[in-house]
Amino acid sequence: MTAPFEAAYGVWVLTGTGRPSTHPDDLSRAAGLPAWRAGRFLRGRGLLRALLHTVAPATAGAGIVPDRRGRPRLAGFPQAGISISHSDGVAACAFAPDRPTGVDLQHPSVTAGPVLARRLLRSHASAVLALPPTRAAREVAWVWTAQEACVKAAGTGLAGRPWDIDVPPGRRTGTWGAYRWVCLRDHSDIPLSCAYGPSGPPARSGTATPASPLAKGRSDT
Repeated sequence: MTAPFEAAYGVWVLTGTGRPSTHPDDLSRAAGLPAWRAGRFLRGRGLLRALLHTVAPATAGAGIVPDRRGRPRLAGFPQAGISISHSDGVAACAFAPDRPTGVDLQHPSVTAGPVLARRLLRSHASAVLALPPTRAAREVAWVWTAQEACVKAAGTGLAGRPWDIDVPPGRRTGTWGAYRWVCLRDHSDIPLSCAYGPSGPPARSGTATPASPLAKGRSDT
């Protein structure tokens, strides 16, 4: 587990394998899940609670409850934003005390599929696909993490059409409407991005969820 770091002012991120949470609420929510999924769920919750214990101890014992879209929320802290992502045994989590936030982690594929690259990168696709295959795949993963972090922060999930968000390859930060995204290239060898909105009450979630264009999708709560 790495130490928590501040990805932006008041937006904290932690990555690691995570020790399983022993919080009664988390254990209760994991009880009905298949063993593999329960283990991943509890490790993600454990990592998030470790982050909360370090940067906002008053929130560390709060229940983590899903909103109507399934996005995790801290019970009793309606303006706080939390987010969890998993990829190949590693987890990432984010917390902001007064604004929505989203985080996404993605181990790259071996090569970049041209159809997926064109859908995510649009006008930037040709330049990325001209790179060596492993480098191209890595850049596609970086772009996808920023796109998905944005819609997780917004609470829309895939209904927000993350593949339509313009994330220029190689860029470290940018905006999408009221949200700002940050590719954490200086903090993680695995593509990792977070996004956050303005401070204030959380935005309302959407209602529809189209299929993901990313075959290796694995972000959850």
